[in-house]
Amino acid sequence: MSDDPVGPTIRIVLVDDQELVRTGLRSLAQRDGDIEVVGEAGDGRAGLRRVRELRPDVVLMDIRMPQLDGIAATEQLVADPDLAEVRVVVLTTFDEDADILAAIRAGAAGYLLKDVAPQDLREAIRTVAGGDSLLSPSVTTTVLDQLGARLATRTRPELLEGLTAREREVLERVGRGESNDEIGSSLFISPATARTYVSRLLAKLQARDRSRLVMLAYESGLVTPGDP
Repeated sequence: MSDDPVGPTIRIVLVDDQELVRTGLRSLAQRDGDIEVVGEAGDGRAGLRRVRELRPDVVLMDIRMPQLDGIAATEQLVADPDLAEVRVVVLTTFDEDADILAAIRAGAAGYLLKDVAPQDLREAIRTVAGGDSLLSPSVTTTVLDQLGARLATRTRPELLEGLTAREREVLERVGRGESNDEIGSSLFISPATARTYVSRLLAKLQARDRSRLVMLAYESGLVTPGDP
């Protein structure tokens, strides 16, 4: 049964050192016809070459690989201005706080465990390709708690300078991990309006994606560990 995809084909590159894993991911990702695997690589260094050559929409990046690990490869990819439109989803078997935080700090737009359901994998690719960020539900709370605990000792309220009161409210909600629908419901605005505010925040704060906004919400002290 189809997930009823819409929109143009999403081009992805798979970077994983296990050929069997890449084969499985390719089959699962392409099932509905709106996602196409345009390239593969078995290590981070080769993955960077393929991404620079193919300019995909999304990269599924393993963490533990030879030559160059997925965190370092993501950092280099995000730092390349020619690849500004490419989004990275870190996909791994490891559910470890340090890895999750490192992936977000490196600029990954999402983090999923390899036991994710096939339909959820495809939806994750579509979500990231559409400009949003994501974390596996099983790690979202851990990420936010750990992130807040590590950043709470060095808050930088000056990061909020230039933001309107409403923009600060939206940033706070983003920092708590809320979706546009949830932000809209919380602030009594439409999801479309919430998305517009998020876009403004990305531009004003020079943030690559929503994951970076989460970090900024904690770094500024707008959100602190234990906030409801």
